[in-house]
Amino acid sequence: MNNVYTILVADDDPTAQLLMQASLEIAGFNVIVAENGKQTLEIFRRQHCDMVMLDVEMPDMSGYDLCELIRQQKGEEFPIIMVTSMEDAGSVEHAFEVGATDFIAKPINWTLLAHRVKYVRRSSQSATELISANQRHSAILAAIPDLLLEADDTGTILDMHSPQYEASPFFGVESLIGKNVESILPSEAAAHCLAAVNEAADKGYAKGFQFQYTMPSGPIWFELSVSRKEAKPGEASRFIVLARDITDRKQAEQRITELAYFDGLTMLPNRRSFMDRLSREISRASVGDGRLAILFLDLDGFKSVNDTMGHDCGDLVLRLSADRLRDGLRAHDVVARASENPAVEVELARLGGDEFTALISDLASAADALAIAQRIRELLALPFTIQGRQISITSSIGIALFPDDGTTATELLKHADTAMYHAKNEGRNNCQFYSSLLTRRVHRQLELSSSVPRALTNNEFKLHYQPQMNLRSGSITSVEALIRWNHPEHGMIEPGEFLPVVESNGLILPIGEWVLRTACTDAAAWARDGRPLKVAVNISTAQFMDPGLHTTIQSLLQETGLSPELLELEITERTLMDGGQLTRSKLQALKDLGIQLALDDFGTGYSSFSHLKSMPIDSLKIDGAIIAGLSHDRDNLVVVSAILSLANHFGLRVTAEGVETDEQIGILQQLDCDLVQGYLLSHPVPVTELAMVCERLRFFVLEKESTSLAVGAAR
Repeated sequence: MNNVYTILVADDDPTAQLLMQASLEIAGFNVIVAENGKQTLEIFRRQHCDMVMLDVEMPDMSGYDLCELIRQQKGEEFPIIMVTSMEDAGSVEHAFEVGATDFIAKPINWTLLAHRVKYVRRSSQSATELISANQRHSAILAAIPDLLLEADDTGTILDMHSPQYEASPFFGVESLIGKNVESILPSEAAAHCLAAVNEAADKGYAKGFQFQYTMPSGPIWFELSVSRKEAKPGEASRFIVLARDITDRKQAEQRITELAYFDGLTMLPNRRSFMDRLSREISRASVGDGRLAILFLDLDGFKSVNDTMGHDCGDLVLRLSADRLRDGLRAHDVVARASENPAVEVELARLGGDEFTALISDLASAADALAIAQRIRELLALPFTIQGRQISITSSIGIALFPDDGTTATELLKHADTAMYHAKNEGRNNCQFYSSLLTRRVHRQLELSSSVPRALTNNEFKLHYQPQMNLRSGSITSVEALIRWNHPEHGMIEPGEFLPVVESNGLILPIGEWVLRTACTDAAAWARDGRPLKVAVNISTAQFMDPGLHTTIQSLLQETGLSPELLELEITERTLMDGGQLTRSKLQALKDLGIQLALDDFGTGYSSFSHLKSMPIDSLKIDGAIIAGLSHDRDNLVVVSAILSLANHFGLRVTAEGVETDEQIGILQQLDCDLVQGYLLSHPVPVTELAMVCERLRFFVLEKESTSLAVGAAR
């Protein structure tokens, strides 16, 4: 590319053309010569030129006219030098009026010509660069959405630039020049501005000063950056202030904070936020000997909502529950009605799933915590209407107190959680305070839970059998199989302690199968020895719902050789409470194997009498709690009499559990009960002792009969 600076020279004097061309070319310029105005315009339009030198006096067109035409075409920055012999002020002024950049007077000093031209070139280039820089700066300023101010050290605004597009919150801001920030902004915001100016005065710059200000478009967050302009000695300092709209950034930061510290579904504080607040409250309470309480609550039956209606519905239940708690747990509405103490503040959080917590600060008494827990239960017990259906849930709540139950956030939350599970185990929909006994119980449950797989492998489980006596014949015709755990460290463990553990960890199925296998094996052995006894085996809900139960029992009967009529499955009322077609089909399939089916714990309130006729069962077992009050509670007597009458109507056998006195046996005989079992006859015993117990009971019956005959003869 040719970068030689090209000058177009227009002069009608051939001598002047040659001298000017020679002088300029020696100086390194490229020179094009034209001898009149018309030729100059043609060359100018056809070839690139960096500068034009025009003689004022030419025959067809004056240099003034030519200058004016070129200026119109090339703009203000293009360099045009007028060469004239007229030195009067009017001619020079006219030259500048038509657009000349400079002029050279004739006669020309050829030695200085090139220097004069170079000077004009540099001036023109500087002007062009300055204009370009100004245009660039103007474009930058126009693109910046920030407000630029120039101010003195008192905060008085000396100059300003506001953005020129409507998206900026500064668009349309009236001139602030001459005003002081203290007269424009609220006191707090003005203080931030002056602090930034003072810091810039000391350090040369300042940044990061933020404040909120309400603009016509709404509340806006600003961040100030201030730099000190260089000043001449003796001049007052001036400062460039950039006010940037950071509202989007602040909103993003707020959203990040919400995600970090708040639950996105309910907008309650999350676990992290709750633990931070709890730790702070514990520190505060420790200094002033204060007390506080943690409530840990779980929604009873929430899993069934998710399973039956879907997770969207479950999420809605969680949101509605949070809203109800938030609205209903206002301090004046909770404790103020329950005590004379000042109302306390309740802070809610969602830990995850269906678990919520409530922090009660400045607790006056444990009764206040209980009042709030009861209020929570009342709020959550109200039905929710979702998708046109009413959904009812309850809550189980555990309560831990500071400093009684723990001195750290982790400890308090753990103990409140423990108390909540105790509430679950107590039947749900209740509140329970934490105690150290609960922790020991939980630790034992955890230990038992981890020991169950080993217990199965090491044959630590044993079956004990409790005889069942036929009240009409006095003979022992059946036994109930009851599992025991002979723990290597804790000794014999009752099923009431470890069965809930195995039900929660999913091992109830293999343990249930082991019980069935062992009971069938023992019963088959008794039958081969000529003393057949029907064996009753308890079936858990999980076993009953297991699709493989039918196949398992069928295989065990074939494997052990046990006659089906010598096996009875005891199924609880709760397992069969729905009475649906699926339940009836499963029962009928089991009946088709030839085995017996008994409804266990009858009378505890789950079954409807009307369901009995549709269930293919053979017998009922009256719960021991009803039998216990038989001799002194008329209501229990009426219930037992009604059950026996109903069973007789449907052709069902009845076994009374928990018989402990002769008086109870006498009443049951009068009511025509079929079978009894209980401690009066025998505790559950190992299989090795069963034959001896049955023999003892035979003599027990004979003795009773002899006593009855003697009494009758005496009368």
